[in-house]
Amino acid sequence: MDNDGPYYDDFELGMTIPPLPAITVTEADNVAYRMITGDQHFASANRDAYETISGSSVPLVNPGLVMQFAIGQTTNATRKAIANLYYRSVRILRPVEVGETITTTTEILGLSDAKPKEDQHRGKVWLGIETSGDGRPAVQYERCALVASRSGSPGHSSEIPGPSDPAPLQDLAGLVPDWDLRGVDITPWEPGESRVDAMRDHIDLAPSLARMTFNQAFVHRDASASIYGQRLVYGGHVQGLAQASLSRVLPGCATIVAWDGCDHIGPAFEGDLLEFRHELKESFPVSGGQLMRFEIRGTTVNEQGSAGSDILVWTPVVFAP
Repeated sequence: MDNDGPYYDDFELGMTIPPLPAITVTEADNVAYRMITGDQHFASANRDAYETISGSSVPLVNPGLVMQFAIGQTTNATRKAIANLYYRSVRILRPVEVGETITTTTEILGLSDAKPKEDQHRGKVWLGIETSGDGRPAVQYERCALVASRSGSPGHSSEIPGPSDPAPLQDLAGLVPDWDLRGVDITPWEPGESRVDAMRDHIDLAPSLARMTFNQAFVHRDASASIYGQRLVYGGHVQGLAQASLSRVLPGCATIVAWDGCDHIGPAFEGDLLEFRHELKESFPVSGGQLMRFEIRGTTVNEQGSAGSDILVWTPVVFAP
């Protein structure tokens, strides 16, 4: 496949995108991800803590990093992305441990022409994705991107779904790992309660995360490819900072098992200052702990310190004591 593409008009329904190289995850990758996001996820930061809850002597890969690699390996389909619109129906099927080799398959599920903007034709591309570690499925999800067309609108009109509705928490109980969380502390949190993380954070090292995860989208590397006249920060970077914020306000979070969705409702740029608000929508008791569904909003903060615009709505389901 020409690495100047694919463009929207190169796609066909049912096409499988040639894969990007497999990645063997190391402890250094966990460290690099922590350096970029500040994620304090205890089970991937502390080998002894992970062994205590899981019985495994092999270190855990941060579940956020697994998703970053999974997303990066899909971007062979979205080099010419104008924007990533949303993720849906994310299921993290099992923990991934250091030393596993991650591979991802990406299939075109739907194509729909979008209204041209000035002389730029483009269309929505709906992708079905499965990521495996050492050949065993680890993540399944879908995403939708707006991709530039090379030569007009080809007439695709697939019915592309929007962001997914929340799955009942009891239906996600099978994704909970067989871990013993006794002894893991958690801050009590009632459904309907919303908390703002007092520790705002700024975006930096954005190209580093894109390169680390083999993210191919031109707009994250080359300002001239962006409609904004500057590099667009990869939306997963903002989600990674949101997960880092969650690790501060919910330090007993053991892992993420699902996302209802992750909607990028505004652009992000290097140097932006962000604030995250976390609302617990509901919880459900499961073996060893509880599932907790959050809605997390990321908001830009202006130079005067006032909240600006929401740019992220992320709805994870987490496993905690």
